[in-house]
Amino acid sequence: MPHSTDTFPTPKHATRKTRATVRRFRPGVLASAALGLALTLSGCAQADTTAPSTVRAEAAHGSPAKFGTVDCREAKCIALTFDAGPSENSARLLDILKEKKVPATFFLLGKNHMEQYPELVKRMAAEGHEVASHTWDHKILTRIPEAQIREELKRPNEAIERLTGRKPTLMRPPQGRTDSRVHRIAKEQGLAEVLWNVTAKDYTTSDSALITRRVLAQSSRDGIILLHDIYPGTVPAVPGVIDALKERGYVFVTVPQLLAPGRAEPGKVYHP
Repeated sequence: MPHSTDTFPTPKHATRKTRATVRRFRPGVLASAALGLALTLSGCAQADTTAPSTVRAEAAHGSPAKFGTVDCREAKCIALTFDAGPSENSARLLDILKEKKVPATFFLLGKNHMEQYPELVKRMAAEGHEVASHTWDHKILTRIPEAQIREELKRPNEAIERLTGRKPTLMRPPQGRTDSRVHRIAKEQGLAEVLWNVTAKDYTTSDSALITRRVLAQSSRDGIILLHDIYPGTVPAVPGVIDALKERGYVFVTVPQLLAPGRAEPGKVYHP
């Protein structure tokens, strides 16, 4: 199971505001970064996950041949996702996505993020992106009491619904760490958990070309790409990622579109 990268060192060229943001995410687990995608951290190893293709297949029986604008049973779909925003870089990212006509899924933080950039949250929803939760304050859910887990999930739900008029149905647990308690409480809150299989490790570099190469090297059909617009090298890498993947025949979709005609079920964990 993948390990999220939004808790690691701030790049040298990050803006002052971004450094302040990322500094809050350091839990003293630098050594674990080296393990990369091979990690199966406490609780996470026991989680049953569901692939997007499985969701589509289970829902497709008796359904029409086409639905929405993209049929990922036929198209070579991939989902672009961004964690830990919104940030001072999000407006530029939204400009790029609009220009490229690419939808994305944003897993947003509440404290110091949605609080600080409410207009960007509204814009994300208005421009057709999926707005989802990355918890309120990026606490590691497997390490805190149930009451705190509930609060970490409830508060961003309320903020997103207030700003966009729509309650989120998806969340991404910080560092990808989850367990049976998290599944149960997520189900109570109407949330499914979404992990990933492509990471640029954009916390390690401000080299946009390197970020692009890392994404392209890992991308495959039904993939879920993890990026963070809080890091300075990430947003400049996005146009190259989009153009290269489009040349390879990929169609960009939101996570719900990737699962259609199925839907994410609260309490379940989705992982390509």
